[in-house]
Amino acid sequence: MPRQCSICNHPERQAIEEQLIANLPLRKIAEQCSGISVTALHRHKEHLPAALMKAKEAQEIARGDDLLAQLKDLQAKTLGILSQASDDHRLALAAIAQARANIELLGKLLGELREQPVVNLLVMPEWVSMRGLILRALQPYPGARLALAEALRKVERHAGP
Repeated sequence: MPRQCSICNHPERQAIEEQLIANLPLRKIAEQCSGISVTALHRHKEHLPAALMKAKEAQEIARGDDLLAQLKDLQAKTLGILSQASDDHRLALAAIAQARANIELLGKLLGELREQPVVNLLVMPEWVSMRGLILRALQPYPGARLALAEALRKVERHAGP
């Protein structure tokens, strides 16, 4: 008969599961709870109720929604200040700058702004050198060299600036 999970039968099971869901280090949890090993925690984590994990995700989503609501409220206040700053140009410019910053942050939160740099491999010296090397290696095979050169031209034409 298989051995029962020591954590499922532990008197502090609920507290242990909350710590597991909070992703506390297993060693730290084991140190706090007598008679619990890191291995037992690792095994128990595999069969935590799915509802508990979903509850954690829902909590994170709610926190994100709250942050989004706060940002939208801040944007509304900023636009209100901007609409009242008709004669005060400094205030108007400050409100415009803040509104732009709010929009940028909102775009990041919603995943609508990409922050990764765009790298054009076609203009990198390493690629230009490799391209020449490949074409020179294909000199004994004029058909293959011509086909590759044409394919590269098409790719470079469509990937233009």
